Amino acid sequence: MPVLFDRFLKLKEMFNSKFGSIPKFYVRAPGRVNIIGEHIDYCGYSVLPMAIEQDMLIAVEPVKTQTLQLANTNPLYTDFSTSANNIQIDKTKPLWHNYFLCGFKGIQEHFGLSSLTGMNCLVDGNIPPSSGLSSSSALVCCAGLVTLTVLGMNLSKVELAEICAKSERYIGTEGGGMDQSISFLAEEGTAKLIEFSPLRATDVKLPSGAIFVIANSCVEMNKAATSHFNIRVMECRLAAKLLAKYRGLQWDKVLRLEEVQAKLGVSLEEMLQITEDTLHPEPYSPEEVCRCLGISLQELRTQILSPNTQDVLTFKLYQRAKHVYSEAARVLQFKKICEEAPDNMVQLLGELMNQSHASCRDMYECSCPEVDQLVDICRKFGAQGSRLTGAGWGGCTVSIVPADKLPSFLANVHEAYYQRSDQDFTFEKQSLFATKPGGGALVFLEA
Repeated sequence: MPVLFDRFLKLKEMFNSKFGSIPKFYVRAPGRVNIIGEHIDYCGYSVLPMAIEQDMLIAVEPVKTQTLQLANTNPLYTDFSTSANNIQIDKTKPLWHNYFLCGFKGIQEHFGLSSLTGMNCLVDGNIPPSSGLSSSSALVCCAGLVTLTVLGMNLSKVELAEICAKSERYIGTEGGGMDQSISFLAEEGTAKLIEFSPLRATDVKLPSGAIFVIANSCVEMNKAATSHFNIRVMECRLAAKLLAKYRGLQWDKVLRLEEVQAKLGVSLEEMLQITEDTLHPEPYSPEEVCRCLGISLQELRTQILSPNTQDVLTFKLYQRAKHVYSEAARVLQFKKICEEAPDNMVQLLGELMNQSHASCRDMYECSCPEVDQLVDICRKFGAQGSRLTGAGWGGCTVSIVPADKLPSFLANVHEAYYQRSDQDFTFEKQSLFATKPGGGALVFLEA
């Protein structure tokens, strides 16, 4: 907490020099690390994240004008100003302030407000950007809570999480809601099993003899700036529709792979077998998808695909469905092991994390050479399990490390990955750090 207090003081000084006044309150929303359950939240399946200590912190002063003024302590992010009553979010440019506008607009629309008071906001974040630790969602959540506080309104944490998950889609990312849920529902000292429809969170006690370590590959991937992420969402949607069609379900109403399982009333293991029997490993062309569903190319493009996936030439449906159903099973297995706490618990959890990474790399194809290399290095120097975390295509790995091996693990990984002569990045403490489950979003009033 002393570190946070120092940040408040520094932020207050910077706010004063920027706006010539003192903030009335501060809002904090944490980033997160997803321990297991990658790319399955938007398919309807439970995930197992924890909040990290790194966060977004915003100093706020409501003003009488209807102008929203946003500034950032990081000089790379330029100031932005707009009318609070005419929020335009440009999907073609994932600029930092647009994530704030998502949260602001989400609350505005939830309450059906046409006229909103303005505010001065100074944003300070210490979550590495585009690293898979959810810096963008933390900013959306922070902005949602800022707006709610300025309005003097009340919502439950679950309602806030659902609004922020929906409003982040204004930026064009078809996410599933894990990031926003853990940002609000996190509690210190415990990871959470997050379930959807309805949204709920259950404590998962992590093993006391192990530490989770995050390592940043330093390869950045902005999921709003590329179509990788949305293509995977569409591939899962198409796989769900084909599986539903082949099993005699009303496929046109099905959007998520979980719905197919629920409607058929079978286990995840059985869904893996159904996928094996129904879909072929070779990529599907849009024409083949249309033949399977009995629709025209025009219907596929306008009624099923998102605008930025309409020109995709091949869809890997078998691979994506296999990943989702097997990963969903690993999440439940992970929770079960944490509850039963066998003697070889850390080893068993590590094996699940390793299986998860292999599936992300081979079936979902969302890793990259640097992340794979970092995973190998982490395992070599004592991690029982290591995997990519976040959307992938760069970003971070998360490793489970026996507590007694932590000092040597950090030193060896630092040397093997961050001090290589062929790397042009310098090692920073935010690139490799141990973390424990942190608390969720909070409002702090200026004393």
